[in-house]
Amino acid sequence: MTGKERILNVLNKKETDVLPWVPFAGVHAGKLVGFNAEVVYKDADKCFQSLKEVNHLYKPDGQPVMFDLQIEAEVLGCDLLWAEDSPPTVSSHPLSETADIPTKIPTPDEGRLPIELEVMRKMKAEFGETTALYGLLTGPFTLASHLRGTNIFMDMIMDPEYTHKLLDYCADVAIAVAGYILDTGMDVVAVVDPLISQISPDHFAEFMTAPFTRVFDHIRERGAKSSFFVCGNATLNLDPMCRTGCDSVSVDENVNLAEAKKVCDKHDVVLGGNIPLTTVMLFGTQQDNMKCVVDLIDSVETKHNLIIAPGCDMPYDTPIENCIAAEQAVHNTDAVREMVANYESSEIEFTGELPDYASLKKPLIEVFTLDSIACAACTYMLAVAMDAQKEFGDKIEVVEYKYTIPENIARCREMGVKQLPSIYINGELKHSSLIPSQEELYAEIREVL
Repeated sequence: MTGKERILNVLNKKETDVLPWVPFAGVHAGKLVGFNAEVVYKDADKCFQSLKEVNHLYKPDGQPVMFDLQIEAEVLGCDLLWAEDSPPTVSSHPLSETADIPTKIPTPDEGRLPIELEVMRKMKAEFGETTALYGLLTGPFTLASHLRGTNIFMDMIMDPEYTHKLLDYCADVAIAVAGYILDTGMDVVAVVDPLISQISPDHFAEFMTAPFTRVFDHIRERGAKSSFFVCGNATLNLDPMCRTGCDSVSVDENVNLAEAKKVCDKHDVVLGGNIPLTTVMLFGTQQDNMKCVVDLIDSVETKHNLIIAPGCDMPYDTPIENCIAAEQAVHNTDAVREMVANYESSEIEFTGELPDYASLKKPLIEVFTLDSIACAACTYMLAVAMDAQKEFGDKIEVVEYKYTIPENIARCREMGVKQLPSIYINGELKHSSLIPSQEELYAEIREVL
């Protein structure tokens, strides 16, 4: 059975010989052949060369072509900040000072869309018969956040009519881009919306159900399969996500895979996930990755409707041997289970010191993120804190702790941080995987002051 057959069989609720494996290699693909992130996402030939190496080394059943959630935003007027080892981040928000609703729909010849679509066509020609190819687009809520900035979280409370209109527009953009993606022959369209984890189920029902359902209806009408990618602790939104008509849902390490599987099974929706990106894939050993995969597979009651994948886009410097180990554990689970039966991983030791929160001279806002450059939810969580820094100046201190640094992984464990991103004020958890509005965070800071 080919990898493509495995993925399509799972999405069509048919049997497979083994579980399918989808390595989310975005900028990491460039690492395999010596290209940085900017080169990979600006040069179609180099991107294609990188993705070919992913296919050769990691034996994917399904493979994303480009993992960049800023392509549409760039076309629509957002400035980007580029880094060598992560996707670009949005650095300006054209709707931050206006309540206008744009009318522009990106065309396939604008911005970096031609690069993305060319790479998709090349991948289809090279691997279309053996690998299920995923085309990714930015979900309506994250795109609205790129355009509006952190104001979007207050808009949902203060101006719901405007929020509905903006999300409808962003859904129109997503539908157009989905069409361009499907024209290249992609098998699965992944609607990637990290910020869905940052809102309540009530807000999901009020604002997200209709636009996301429209997008997934369009993909289905085109005869393709769909996936709803989300980051952060989206546990409470899994049920409404499944009700939007998507064929599959993909979650990261903040979500308990076994519990998520029960929710998805209730709706007969395929679940993908969720090897931890940093503690296991980036900083772990081959044995850590094999044991993690085996434990994930063994944690779910039923193995149907399941795809094993990293929790999100793999870090640039993820060791090649760790990805190969994960693939082996997916495709040869019984043999690997025996290999790691008695293996125990070791935790990273915390060698620093926690602040003396009772003796602080001014309020300390600590933002614990996966990586505010690579993770959109983390970007906007940190942005709210940095807005507070501008508002209060030197009356407060703001510090970010990225989970991509080993010492900070240990710090999270020492602090008892359960979910990323999170905001602590003077050592007390205030916001866990839910981005506050400016007014909410400012009020909490004033209370401490």
